[in-house]
Amino acid sequence: MPQFDSNFFSSLIFWEIISFGILLWILYKYAFPPILETLEAREKKIRESIEQAEKNRAESEQRLQTYEAKLQEATQEAEGIVNEARDQAQRLLDENQQRIRTETDRLKTEASQEIDRERRKALQDIRKETADLALQVAEKILTRNLSDDDHRRFAQEAMDAVADHQTN
Repeated sequence: MPQFDSNFFSSLIFWEIISFGILLWILYKYAFPPILETLEAREKKIRESIEQAEKNRAESEQRLQTYEAKLQEATQEAEGIVNEARDQAQRLLDENQQRIRTETDRLKTEASQEIDRERRKALQDIRKETADLALQVAEKILTRNLSDDDHRRFAQEAMDAVADHQTN
């Protein structure tokens, strides 16, 4: 086997080193520059993407902070509106209760006055009826007809007597 012959083997190693050197030189001269350019371009593109991502992240954080501030402001405003509505509802409730109390007091007063008027009217009617009955009884007792002046005088005396009797 010739490949294991020591003379042949050393010359084979020599030519392999020469071919490998030529291959390296060709790669270095013609293949590596475009590959390095591509790698550098890709590195630049990645670096720019990272920088853009950082800018976008910073911008997003700023927007998030702005959004959170606006959200907090809106929440506070909503709470203020709710509190104001609650206060207004309570005020209206208090006003309605006050109006109802006032109206109830007025109705009580009017009812008391109406009752008092009706009581006075009833007392006056009773006095009048009592006076008429007293006149009729007196007329029958006296068995004579009284004049209108006598009727009025007796009615007034009877009314005065009933009034005196009720005040005592």
